[in-house]
Amino acid sequence: MALQSMTGFARREGTTGRWRWAWELRSVNGKGLDVRLRLPPGLDKLEADVRRFVGEQFSRGNMQVSLSVSTSENRLETVLNQEALAAVLSLRDQLGGIIDPAPLQLDTLLSIRGIIDFREPEDSEDAIVLRDAEIMDGLKAALSDLCLMRESEGSALARVLLDHVATIETLTQTVERDPSRSTAEIVAKLSAQVAMLMESAKTFDRDRLHAEAALLATKADLREEVDRLKAHVAAARDLLAKGGPVGRKLDFLAQEFNRESNTICSKSNAAAVTAAGIELKVVIDQFREQVQNLE
Repeated sequence: MALQSMTGFARREGTTGRWRWAWELRSVNGKGLDVRLRLPPGLDKLEADVRRFVGEQFSRGNMQVSLSVSTSENRLETVLNQEALAAVLSLRDQLGGIIDPAPLQLDTLLSIRGIIDFREPEDSEDAIVLRDAEIMDGLKAALSDLCLMRESEGSALARVLLDHVATIETLTQTVERDPSRSTAEIVAKLSAQVAMLMESAKTFDRDRLHAEAALLATKADLREEVDRLKAHVAAARDLLAKGGPVGRKLDFLAQEFNRESNTICSKSNAAAVTAAGIELKVVIDQFREQVQNLE
């Protein structure tokens, strides 16, 4: 499966009968999948299917899904209120001996409220079913477009992340190869310092010297940290190669990377190792920032 970024945009529009419709999809980073819908009045019945289709395609991201629907033509039909007309005609007959019984003119009837109404014609059930089906087909196409855009950005992110992983591996090797990590080097440094002290001291416990050297060598041993960093590098590469929704797992690895780099800096007894540890922290922060964009 391809990696996906959580950011993207897609739009699909079409015409069905006398309706024009358009879908707009916007996606940004999110801890989970949060879908916010905007549907026109009368189309709330589509909400369940919309959420299901989105959930089948994506697992993370804050998504705004909006649908707009309009009519491409304005049609009106007249509706004659038979009861109101009958009432007016009856009243005219009742008043025939009092007022002029001339026949009612059309403009007179139109001026009487409630006699004639104008409204949009009602669409057939089959036409509405066809419209809704084509609107949902448009959503599926928009979701596919959004997926392609997120995958394109995901591929670019993968290249950046692999570069960061390669840098982490190089810095790990720098720490591993540094001569200051050896017990012999630690003992040599301590011996040189103790020799200076012994010139001004009458007695000095050499056994204590060896014990302290062994303790410092144990504290300065970075083998476990180096081994864990190597394992995390391999795991990160496997996840990036596997693809799919691996953002959370990579974020966890970034935390583990950071933990090991902190330990290396605290245990370091050489400037070169400390410098490598600090650089590790910088690269790991960059790695984690980019991981936040992955699904």
